[in-house]
Amino acid sequence: MAGLVSRNFDAADETRPFTDGMGRLDLVETDGGQVGRAVFEPGWKWSQHVKPLAGTDSCLSGHTGYVVSGRMRIAMDDGESLDVGPGDFIQVAPGHDAWVLSDEPCVVLDWTGYGDYAKPVSG
Repeated sequence: MAGLVSRNFDAADETRPFTDGMGRLDLVETDGGQVGRAVFEPGWKWSQHVKPLAGTDSCLSGHTGYVVSGRMRIAMDDGESLDVGPGDFIQVAPGHDAWVLSDEPCVVLDWTGYGDYAKPVSG
């Protein structure tokens, strides 16, 4: 393990675009696993722009993250929902939908849930 590490999401190890150009996921590899920065464009909704890639009825990734900018609503499969915005720390269990509420991109950093997120299902 290196004593100091600096990585920049603008030089990510992998970038996964969402459908219809509605954003992207930038991933960097670290000794502790993948860390992701997702940029969700205004109008983005998981069930429209990631579901076709995931092939599941709802998002089955659990997330531990931080909202950098923008606003988003997260709705669990059981109907519970939460609106999040800049400065919010979030933990989200698998089984949810989400969509951007703001007129600006919603940017979220995530330490646990983006490894397989928006990865196209292999045929």
